[in-house]
Amino acid sequence: MNAPSTAVEVPRGLAGVVVTDTEIGDVRGEEGFYHYRQYSAVELAESVGVEQAWHLLLHGHLPDDDELRDFREHIGRLRVIPEVLDRLLPELCEASDDPLQTLRTALSVWGSATGLRPLYDCDESETLGSALAAAAVTPTILAAAHRLAHGLEPVPADPSLGHAEDYLRMLTGRPPSARELRAVEQYLVSTMDHGFNASTFTARVIASTGADLAACLVGAIGSFSGPRHGGAPSRALQALDEIGTVDRAADYVRAKITAGDRVMGFGHAVYRTRDPRSEMLKRTALGFDDPLVDLAVAVEDTFERTLAELKPGRPLFANVEYYAGVVMKLAGIDPSMFTPTFCVARVVGWNANVVEQSRDSKIIRPAARYVGPPAPQPVPTRQPALTTR
Repeated sequence: MNAPSTAVEVPRGLAGVVVTDTEIGDVRGEEGFYHYRQYSAVELAESVGVEQAWHLLLHGHLPDDDELRDFREHIGRLRVIPEVLDRLLPELCEASDDPLQTLRTALSVWGSATGLRPLYDCDESETLGSALAAAAVTPTILAAAHRLAHGLEPVPADPSLGHAEDYLRMLTGRPPSARELRAVEQYLVSTMDHGFNASTFTARVIASTGADLAACLVGAIGSFSGPRHGGAPSRALQALDEIGTVDRAADYVRAKITAGDRVMGFGHAVYRTRDPRSEMLKRTALGFDDPLVDLAVAVEDTFERTLAELKPGRPLFANVEYYAGVVMKLAGIDPSMFTPTFCVARVVGWNANVVEQSRDSKIIRPAARYVGPPAPQPVPTRQPALTTR
């Protein structure tokens, strides 16, 4: 059957379809540029810390010194896991050793334990408060989940520390070096938001129903966990491990393309030029004197030349996941925590989008075109007899 006459045909995957207005940021794929509010996200990553960028996305402006101090102290207190969740985490980690799965369940429990109400019933102040608390507690949950899954005791949050520093300390069990901390801060700031990607759109769809904030985040995390979205940094680093030496890189790419597989860490749904996040993280990686960086740079060059040969006319450059894995490994983060660390950043952007969506009373309800057998068809007259008792 044909779609209703009022339906609007759109590209597969909603590519390029504008569904709403936003003040949070934008991605200009043809230019290789993206921004948070009115500022270049890359420039922010290179010049400010996590708390400043977080304040900008949620409150709309960069904080002054007094605002930054108060904001940092506030989210430090919110980073402490509530007692009920602290007791439950070991059991959740027994059920799954995947930190993102643990986080999904933990945030549901956290939302119930803290009395989150449906967004439909909340004023903006209450929604903002919940958004701050959810993003603040996320790294504590993820770090604890990782340690418990490896038979280690969780490291309690230290509200006196900065957000990125405390996350690395809780995760690794040691204070990060200045270079490690700054590298991870740049990564976190650069990945907080990135337009209407799949997980952000998922969060906004759920928010449009008036559900509570935890429900929005749980849905976003589920979307984010897929290898086509946030689940790629560890796979990109795994490719470097498999290649080992640059002379094997071209054959690796050819084998992947011949098999119809995706080359993880290359290509992007929006960018038609170089991914600015990848370029920034490449500069960050070069600040480490490590053979892994030399291998990554050499392999990137070989990959790009080989992909240009195999797929002429289709720009395939390194995306954010390629150097993200390199930077996180050099900062002491286990590969199993690459995507969860990405989540530590992205939860800030999800919350900003949920807050913005909560101001709109319209539910997001698209249509689908039915392509099955013509309807209605007569129901077959011969049906199995109903069992009665």
